Amino acid sequence: MARKFFVGGNWKCNGTLESVSKLVDTLNAGAIVSTDIVEVVVAPPFIHLPLVKDRLRKEIQVSAQNCWVKKGGAYTGEVSAEQLVDLGIPYVILGHSERRHIMKESHDFVGQKCAYALSKGLKVIACIGETLEEREAGDTIKVCAEQLTAIKEAIGENWSEVVVAYEPVWAIGTGKVATPEQAEEVHAELRKWLAENVSAEVAEATRILYGGSVTAGNCKELAKKPNVDGFLVGGAALKPEFIDIINSAQSKVAA
Repeated sequence: MARKFFVGGNWKCNGTLESVSKLVDTLNAGAIVSTDIVEVVVAPPFIHLPLVKDRLRKEIQVSAQNCWVKKGGAYTGEVSAEQLVDLGIPYVILGHSERRHIMKESHDFVGQKCAYALSKGLKVIACIGETLEEREAGDTIKVCAEQLTAIKEAIGENWSEVVVAYEPVWAIGTGKVATPEQAEEVHAELRKWLAENVSAEVAEATRILYGGSVTAGNCKELAKKPNVDGFLVGGAALKPEFIDIINSAQSKVAA
């Protein structure tokens, strides 16, 4: 089965009312390829979710950047899956390296978050990836497998609403980017892991995104690789070039 190309934009902790409004206007005005060949999702900070959802063109969906691991309650500063569903938000990003490494979220905790979000009807963009030290030690697949194992142990074979985002930590916000060949090698190994540890059907259907200093300049060559099913974009998602990254889906169709 064909996997629809997926482009996500993670706005992280950026944006004022003025700058977010301008960014939405830019996205609304840009010419993008048909949603028949690409699914587009942007993830603003929590405080801007209603504005972006209400004003953004309907071809682009909206995601949250995180959610709590259980039902809401006395958890100051957290946002629950139920609250996101109530807002009509379809997606949530979980396990981003900044949360794993800065907020010290464990693999098991990320897996539990994925399971709870899925149980409440959210679709999950599940992030995995290795540090530079882990890559240099030859542990890329080992580290990614540990992160995927924790997710699998929490969600079982319920992968139909999961998109996996491979984001090498050494490439996030650094300007460094995996070559198309490096990205393809890791993505192929991740798909192999899914086939061996979940099922062949899940491996074939699950979209595996690349994230890490993706720009308009490198996205087309990355998109041509057979196991690169799209991108999770950081800094470039805040710029007009995000339109070009969305349109790199045409490179996948032509490959």
